[in-house]
Amino acid sequence: MTVWDWNYAFSILPALIEGLGLTLVATVLGSIVAMLLGLVFAVLQRGPRPVAIVVRLFVEFVRSTPLLVQIFFLYFGLPVFGIVLPGLAVGVIALGVHYACYTSEVYRAGIDAVPRGQWEAATALSLPRSRVWTGVVLPQAVPRVIPALGNYVISMFKEVPLLVGISVLDVVGRAEEAGNTYFRYVEPYTMAGLFFLLLSYPASLLVRRLERRVGTI
Repeated sequence: MTVWDWNYAFSILPALIEGLGLTLVATVLGSIVAMLLGLVFAVLQRGPRPVAIVVRLFVEFVRSTPLLVQIFFLYFGLPVFGIVLPGLAVGVIALGVHYACYTSEVYRAGIDAVPRGQWEAATALSLPRSRVWTGVVLPQAVPRVIPALGNYVISMFKEVPLLVGISVLDVVGRAEEAGNTYFRYVEPYTMAGLFFLLLSYPASLLVRRLERRVGTI
């Protein structure tokens, strides 16, 4: 048996590319959830004390438990309560909520970096609370945290393969499927790893470039 069979590698390439597409879909949708929900968590932590405490406890709980456990809980636990969701939907929710708890800390750091004088000036002008956030604070805070948010998107991309555990056939799931079918594992897992390298490394370089331009939080 040869170590590397090019014919086999080319034969499984379409399936791996299809799986890569699913990986990107899960990453993009999960990132949208994480970015929006993380911002909501960050703002709520500056709200009334009871609300801030509840949100803070939830963030710490999620950050302190493994992502895989959260995925399994949503996929296998929710049906007990009559809620049955497709595997991809569960994956997007789990990835989005998990990373929202991390991005909320990034947003919080960006909000804290807004000079206190800006808050005081907005208060002195009697601006509505919503206007203070949308017109003064967030336009200054969000651009500063974009590079840090980019790092979390890359991390999420590399954790999508955890969804194999709930039968979501991303690129690693397709590699596993091909390996189990033909009893050859070197080619599929090598190619899956190369896909991640080819996408993650340029994205990392882009984030570093953004960090140099806008700084980091």
